[in-house]
Amino acid sequence: MVSVSRLALSQAVRRVASAGSQHPVGRMSLRVLSTVPQPVSRKVVVDRYSAMPPAPASTQRLPNDMIERNALYEEEESRTMGGVTATVRHDWTKQEIADIYGLPFHELMYRASTVHRMYWDPSEVQQCTLLSIKTGGCTEDCSYCSQSTRHNTFVKPTPTMKVQEVLEAATRAKEAGSTRFCMGAAWRELGNKKNAFNHILEMVRGVNGMGMEVCCTLGMLTAEQAKQLKEAGLSAYNHNLDTSPEHYPNVITTRSYEDRLQTIANVRDAGISVCCGGILGLGEEESDRVGLLHVLATLPEHPESVPINALVAVEGTPLGDADVIDSVDAFDMARVIATARIVMPRTMVRLSAGRMSFNHAEQFLMFQAGANSIFNGDKLLTTDNPEFDEDQRMFQRFGFKGKPAHKGPLVAPAESAGKVIITKVEAKSEQYA
Repeated sequence: MVSVSRLALSQAVRRVASAGSQHPVGRMSLRVLSTVPQPVSRKVVVDRYSAMPPAPASTQRLPNDMIERNALYEEEESRTMGGVTATVRHDWTKQEIADIYGLPFHELMYRASTVHRMYWDPSEVQQCTLLSIKTGGCTEDCSYCSQSTRHNTFVKPTPTMKVQEVLEAATRAKEAGSTRFCMGAAWRELGNKKNAFNHILEMVRGVNGMGMEVCCTLGMLTAEQAKQLKEAGLSAYNHNLDTSPEHYPNVITTRSYEDRLQTIANVRDAGISVCCGGILGLGEEESDRVGLLHVLATLPEHPESVPINALVAVEGTPLGDADVIDSVDAFDMARVIATARIVMPRTMVRLSAGRMSFNHAEQFLMFQAGANSIFNGDKLLTTDNPEFDEDQRMFQRFGFKGKPAHKGPLVAPAESAGKVIITKVEAKSEQYA
């Protein structure tokens, strides 16, 4: 495709407008990804161009803060490359997402991989380490969780780790290549645990002071608690939705879906990045996987990261003992990851629990689908995870590099090379189709 200069296109648009055209210049949409009719737009294209290489392109990074990053693209309508057009939207219908999810696998993979390369450097992968700072003793009835007091599993309750123990673990993770350190506690909510919360704030300050990004998953949070975590230096907060609203009551009864959405809102309003995803293998239908992605893709702001987990069945939990639960294979994971990548182009998609059950070739399929973050280290809360050395061998094999802490993602090489056609729009209330 021959690149057209931004100046020439802008002049052409102005000539058309001055000639009294009653129609906005063509608006790029996601029709290539969906056959569902789109509503009439009142936006007018003001610029369409191929991005030209900055100097030096290899070192140019976007802001690390997702809000700042997204602000750069407020007027961006869509991106096109290789016959695929993508856009960041919050008005997806469930049917549109189902149409994407149901594409033939080869077509879905091509589209997702192309979208990934339009928005990201596919060779840069974020490495996160998760530490359970308070294991077991949770009063929730999550049917997949080994830490619930309602289930008879191998996990025994332990007290909250000391601050120094956590900082030592963070140091080891940093030395092994991790740039984000996540701390999880088996609680329904922080509630009035003032002493424990003060220790956690101290942990957050300590890990942040080491130059690492800090993430927590502590159950439900109030708006005030979220504010204090932000002030302590928390980068992100994980609070998964697990599955669709329809299937959720079959998995958990002690916490509502709305409870989870409220915590996500509290985190977002405090200016903390949201990490929110789900688990495959909970006895859900494919429509529930679509339903989960629909909720995530229609949030007021897309999550900064979406972890996709494969159930690690633990003996003694209802789902671990169930014979009717089908195992999750690499194609299941890749299909969900690819759909997430298409409907949330600027969101990191993270390979999380269950990764140990997939070999390198299967994991590469998931990276090709659009995953660009992993949890590493030998444990994910209470279940096994590939060791640091194994992940480093995998990175070398794939030609991957880790994303540095507190630095934004690299500008997509395809964008720097001028291969991406970017359409910008300007809202014009007087314009009608």
